[in-house]
Amino acid sequence: MKFPKLRVFLSKIEYNVRKLQELCGREKIEIVGVTKGCSAIPEVAKIMVKGGIKTLGDSRIKNIKRLRKNKIAAEYMLLRIPMLSELQEVIDYCDISLNSEIETILALEEIAKKNNKMHKIIIMFDLGDLREGFLLEDIDRIARDLYNLQRIKIIGVGTNLGCYGGVLYTTEKMEKLIEIGKQLESRLKQEIPVISGGSTASLGLIEKNEMPQEINQLRIGEAILLGRDTTGNRKIPYLVQDTFILQAEIIEKRRKGSVPQGTIGRDAFGNVPKFIDKGIRERSILAIGKQDCQIDNLKPLDEGVEILGASSDHLIIDTENSRKNYKLGEFIEFQMGYRAVLSLTTSKYVNIEIVN
Repeated sequence: MKFPKLRVFLSKIEYNVRKLQELCGREKIEIVGVTKGCSAIPEVAKIMVKGGIKTLGDSRIKNIKRLRKNKIAAEYMLLRIPMLSELQEVIDYCDISLNSEIETILALEEIAKKNNKMHKIIIMFDLGDLREGFLLEDIDRIARDLYNLQRIKIIGVGTNLGCYGGVLYTTEKMEKLIEIGKQLESRLKQEIPVISGGSTASLGLIEKNEMPQEINQLRIGEAILLGRDTTGNRKIPYLVQDTFILQAEIIEKRRKGSVPQGTIGRDAFGNVPKFIDKGIRERSILAIGKQDCQIDNLKPLDEGVEILGASSDHLIIDTENSRKNYKLGEFIEFQMGYRAVLSLTTSKYVNIEIVN
């Protein structure tokens, strides 16, 4: 297969799925397997289902359509708040959606009626991260305006923390979400069975026995895909991390100075670069760039390799301290974080190799 190549190790991802199912299962917490971090690679979604996950979540309807086309038997949840312009597709392809606008929910109700379908929703609340969600003072309005829904079934309340504002999940935040669920149940005079308590970043509460027992759903992507928790700034110790490996080919190798010669202006992305003079060094250029990947989220597997920078299509590395004598046409391997996997799987220029 041609380079750049992203190798996806399914057996390692399955290991993470099963370990998380074991952890969350003890607490009677359902895992929604989030596929958006790898742009919904069908083989990865199948591994999630094989590991016991019944609901798959993604932020893009295009990804959900792709998984349905591959006949992956699961319930599908739309994670991003629906656009008014895509509501017909929400009803057509999604079993559940997360919502935070009355107008959107009422519009979904009308489309569901016309299509003679039932659609489930989780109502999102903003508990301080300042991304999506109703505020606490909206509860009365929600109960008033959504009291007589016929084709939209409110099955739960949820929240998202960490992704925008960096706010951490705490027992107090979870207890507040549980109380919101109870208040909505009382006002709507119906059971709201799902309390969707967040994402990978919530796992720490389970590990420390600080997760309230009423929390019964987590939407987990990063821990499954990479065994990491970026919000908590940690590798999750009972999971594996080398699930995705990038291979990029060397297209130039020679010794050069470490500081550009001439007047320094801005680079192709509008930044003024800074350099440290290390003298003449062995440098290589790899055939991948910022158009394909979040370069600062890559880590060379060879500890003697240092990433110097990148342009749209070129990644420049220093191999002076490597014990290996790399040759033109060989490849350098990288481990990566969530942002890098997301960008690499989105790029049409990166080849994906599935390894069982």
